[in-house]
Amino acid sequence: MTQVQVTLPRDTNQVRGLAQYAIDFLAGRFDEPSPAVWRRLAQFHLDSIACAVSAIALCTNAPTVLREEAAAYLREGGSDGATCYGSTTLVAPEKAVVANSSAAREWDSNGTNFGYNPAAGATAGEFGHNDFYPVALAAAEVGKLDGQTLCRGMLLIDEIRGRLAEVFSLKDYKIDHVVHGAIASATVYAAMLGGTVDQIESAIGMTVAHYIPFRAIRAGHQLSDSKGASAAITSEAAVLSAQRALRGFVGPADVFRNPAAIFCLFEKPDELETSPFDLTLATSGDDFAIMGMHFKLGLYEHQSAGAIQGLFDLLAAHPSLLEDETALQQIRIKIYEPAHGIIGDPAKRDPRTRQSADHSMVYIIATLLRKAFELKRSGWKELMLGPADYGDGSLVHPLTRSLMDRIDFVHGGPEYDAKYPDGIPTSLEIDHAQLGTLASDLVMYPAGHARNTTADLDDLLQYKFQKLALLGVDDVEGLRDRFSNLQQRSAAEVASLCHFTIR
Repeated sequence: MTQVQVTLPRDTNQVRGLAQYAIDFLAGRFDEPSPAVWRRLAQFHLDSIACAVSAIALCTNAPTVLREEAAAYLREGGSDGATCYGSTTLVAPEKAVVANSSAAREWDSNGTNFGYNPAAGATAGEFGHNDFYPVALAAAEVGKLDGQTLCRGMLLIDEIRGRLAEVFSLKDYKIDHVVHGAIASATVYAAMLGGTVDQIESAIGMTVAHYIPFRAIRAGHQLSDSKGASAAITSEAAVLSAQRALRGFVGPADVFRNPAAIFCLFEKPDELETSPFDLTLATSGDDFAIMGMHFKLGLYEHQSAGAIQGLFDLLAAHPSLLEDETALQQIRIKIYEPAHGIIGDPAKRDPRTRQSADHSMVYIIATLLRKAFELKRSGWKELMLGPADYGDGSLVHPLTRSLMDRIDFVHGGPEYDAKYPDGIPTSLEIDHAQLGTLASDLVMYPAGHARNTTADLDDLLQYKFQKLALLGVDDVEGLRDRFSNLQQRSAAEVASLCHFTIR
């Protein structure tokens, strides 16, 4: 391997550097990413497909509304159209993107990054998710591009948004984390369709100048469709910006160094004519941002995974815990910030919507315990949380609510905070009438975490794919095969990827 990274210094026009990097990466002008990187991309993409198919099949609200909206934007003749999952109808690309991205994200069960790269000194710690693959798929359909280009586009989206998450924390300024994905989406969509550096700069400039979502969409006592659809709506705006730039609209230039744009506005650089950060992006080898991203093994806020692992560890070590639920007196969970503030919000002690329940630590742990008592078994596969666990009946299940009342969820203080975002430090104790007090070890890297080395990730992901995909298709293996080995697919095969039936 020769060049394995491109660094865009803060005293340069990083937007133009980002545009040139994307053009070069898509054209194959660097050495290749390693097989491990391509494998990880395939795992995350398949995971997002299962999430999307099940959300569509169960007629969840936001994906249904956005698919119906897409159907009103037909592309007659198909010259520049794209398709929604489970459809052969060509629609406006941005409408396919918003519908597909919303479906992939609806369950909040696809991949997560924490913006943590200590080797590079880049530890801003911004969140992010693999919500944006539909952007590359739509560009491939419109541009009649092959599977290799599609995969390069998807990997590029994760690399750009992942590296931005390492150097700039949007949440610190109440801005939603999807902005990093929007920048990546505008860049990659325009680059995949042959955009020049000037056009890509305009696309990014318009996205940052015109479309900044705030975390108001994630605030409130009960969360709404806006929480799950934030990435989708923002990626739609990014694609529109790219389309306008490709048609000749000129947007703001050099927007990372613009003193009135979000980066310099909130983190004023020490020197004039700089952005607040250097930006380093992978070109080849193993060290791509996607390799540090994490899987969710079911439907739950990822920052609860440490408590889930601690619970499963205790249940495995003490099977008699499941003999009598009345003997379980109290559960104490300690965790770091910002997790405690997000999934320990007092309003989430009484969740009434799925979007609130899957961000409620007490609900997640109580539901897993309720299932464990009912089934008399435990484990990631055995108790994997699915859509039914957030249905109306589950939300008010008497045993779940009783267990929720016995959970004390607290901030662990500086000791815990210092270990995040390297891991998701969590500990769990159970007071039991017969067994006394049982304590888990401090959990740092639960199953699904990028640095976990003990779980059989392939087996768990295959089980999750089966569990979710079966809600929407009869031939689960056929669906897996359809979206596997994408690098070998022709342009015609890419164009027909969405042509399958969802029940």
